[in-house]
Amino acid sequence: MNDPITFPAWQRPHWQPSSEEILLQFYVFGKFDAVRVSSTAYGSSGLPAGIEAVSHYHSALRQWEGYPLKGAMGRMFKADAPDAWKLAFDAPEVMVVRGTLKDSQATGYLRDTLGVLAGMLDIGGTAILDPQILGLLHADAWRRKYLVRGGAPIRNHLLILCDSESPNRSWVHTRGMRKFGRPDISIRNVPDHAVDRAGVLCEKLVELEALGANFSEGQALEVDGMAGVVAHLGGGLDDPQFNNTYVEFRWPG
Repeated sequence: MNDPITFPAWQRPHWQPSSEEILLQFYVFGKFDAVRVSSTAYGSSGLPAGIEAVSHYHSALRQWEGYPLKGAMGRMFKADAPDAWKLAFDAPEVMVVRGTLKDSQATGYLRDTLGVLAGMLDIGGTAILDPQILGLLHADAWRRKYLVRGGAPIRNHLLILCDSESPNRSWVHTRGMRKFGRPDISIRNVPDHAVDRAGVLCEKLVELEALGANFSEGQALEVDGMAGVVAHLGGGLDDPQFNNTYVEFRWPG
């Protein structure tokens, strides 16, 4: 019999304390058995203090102003993940898992929360929505993405986007770093020929942050062939692009 797959808790070898808060938020849709959620098989000791799970009838949740399956966001989910959207939309119940935590030297809080989400799928959950990365997955797809032996890569917990900024220039940026209590990454003025390189750089920067690093205003970024690139801090929870603070770099040239 194979050992059960558990979620890892990464240590943060680059950790520098910050005033940022960690925010976790998930919606689990389904029809749940009237039993206690068991998460120990996934290496979780239950939700950490500061994170709570609240059960709602879906009919009541539809009246919320921020209900995620309606409006432009709902249309996006329906177009991008129609099977998961239907499972979520038709589900009679929703568990809202949400809370904030102080900055932490380890990520046991994320391991424990993901373990509870996996446990919810075992008792009737059919789809999970992560609004921080605009992701909606049905149960099997969620397990394939996150319940990975040895741990899913940090990249799976984030969203890296590439948007047109001007003719022949793009903007590479992230969403989801609030899960780690860190600013999102923004790289402006990326020429078309360098988009893939900027994406790889962005992935490396968010991994550094997820493992605890912080950037300071004016800090130089040491990258081969990219002189004069420095960090600029901005944003905030009400920033429409990130809903988070961000660290911005401008591609040279």
